[in-house]
Amino acid sequence: MPDSNFAERSEEQVSGAKVIAQALKTQDVEYIFGIVGIPVTEIAIAAQQLGIKYIGMRNEQAACYAASAIGYLTGRPLLMIGGSSERNQETMGAFQEFPQVEACRLYTKFSARPSSIEAIPFVIEKAVRTSIYGRPGACYVDIPADFVNLQVNVNSLKYTECCMSPPISMAETSAVRMAASVIRNAKQPLLIIGKGAAYAHAEENIKKLVEQYKLPFLPTPMGKGVVPDNHPNCVGAARSRALQFADVIVLFGARLNWILHFGLPPRYQPDVKFIQVDICAEELGNNVKPTVTLLGDISAVSKQLLEELDKTSWEYPPESKWWKTLREKMKSNEAASKELASKKSLPMNYYTVFYHVQEQLPRDCFVVSEGANTMDIGRTVLQNYLPRHRLDAGTFGTMGVGLGFAIAAAMVAKDRHPGQRVICVEGDSAFGFSGMEVETICRYNLPIILLVVNNNGIYQGFDMDAWKETLKFQDPTAVVPPMCLLPNSHYEQIMTAFGGKGYFVETPEELQKSLRQSLADTSKPSLINIMIEPQATRKAQDFHWLTRSNM
Repeated sequence: MPDSNFAERSEEQVSGAKVIAQALKTQDVEYIFGIVGIPVTEIAIAAQQLGIKYIGMRNEQAACYAASAIGYLTGRPLLMIGGSSERNQETMGAFQEFPQVEACRLYTKFSARPSSIEAIPFVIEKAVRTSIYGRPGACYVDIPADFVNLQVNVNSLKYTECCMSPPISMAETSAVRMAASVIRNAKQPLLIIGKGAAYAHAEENIKKLVEQYKLPFLPTPMGKGVVPDNHPNCVGAARSRALQFADVIVLFGARLNWILHFGLPPRYQPDVKFIQVDICAEELGNNVKPTVTLLGDISAVSKQLLEELDKTSWEYPPESKWWKTLREKMKSNEAASKELASKKSLPMNYYTVFYHVQEQLPRDCFVVSEGANTMDIGRTVLQNYLPRHRLDAGTFGTMGVGLGFAIAAAMVAKDRHPGQRVICVEGDSAFGFSGMEVETICRYNLPIILLVVNNNGIYQGFDMDAWKETLKFQDPTAVVPPMCLLPNSHYEQIMTAFGGKGYFVETPEELQKSLRQSLADTSKPSLINIMIEPQATRKAQDFHWLTRSNM
């Protein structure tokens, strides 16, 4: 007698949507952020049925920002899946027809369209593997609309096993030996801890380097917390001075791009020696020729450096002239910031706001930030004590990332760090880019506190008196400066409209009280709308924030 069960199995059909979901599940994908619609709704439903968390966003950009932040926080970088037109309508002007694979190829590490449903598991495995190997980056998989509901026989499918973790590469022994020698001979050394060090989980080894050899360090924005910001060897308060006069700089996963002023004078000494540690060979020697290059995994390479430096009893003298110079500059800069923070005048300035916020922030919270002055000043005042707990606009300075990043951080906090809060600090202009994601936050009841630092504009705005003056004119478009926004906008009401808590604050006392209440109430997200002086700005800087090219 034929096996009837076998016959049933051989006839079993499965949809393309379920194949996609299973392929993602096999590759250990935990989260999907997106907006459903034709032709991807079924994919989201199939993913949920397999236990993958689907977070429905209000804007596709915000969904992508959230997914990219999840990639950074979990080590499973961004994979984009897009629905495209049906195959039999190609070149006919089909619904939303566009050469998506070709368009994405320029901006991703891998961009492909499976040739069949059976090929989907292979393509998704390759996309995931490519995204996490070497320097992590985004990959794109294009899904024809007719694939989603097309049925195939289960026996025709083969799911590719989950890709292996990225291989850990180490630097050449001779290069490590040379780097250690250069560090030992440095008169004015500096370690720069970049985002790559955080991603590589290099905190244990780098902290040992800092403490064992008494070396000053400077974190980049998303390198904050690899070694705690309040560590005595952190020279963030003397950033310009440290960069300008160091004679040996070790870059741990930090690029010499505009954020680090390209490594060029006048922000650096002309003869400064760079030791560059990076996972990406193409990054080595970019803009400045390094004295030593250490290609490899940053955690592994920093351990190699430790082992090499351990061969002698050397340490950098903590009472050196260099340390004295740095400490004096840190003290004067901190005093200037403290003076601004202590001002009693209203409306408040940035430093006053951040001083009171910093006083109450939990040490283990995630800090997300975006804006112009809001983000720049916040980087110097709001401290991080744990690695991978800082997310901000980074290299591209993209506005609108904040709420997506905060949602991603909240998902990670919920699943991996129960009880940790997410504090999202926004400029009022930046908040406007993705403000509707407040509904997403409330829908999933995420433990996020939004702080909107509101100066009524982009960089600077008008106060209400100046605004009223413009209303005397029949045509406000002729007299309202392009950077001005509507004064005293009640952004907190967006939060209350969706069931969260909202606060409108104008004084330090109101700020302290609202933040205290928000931190204590874990049942609902909240938004604190903080009014500040529209003309408030940063304290005087030694250099303009953006280094112009002198090449």
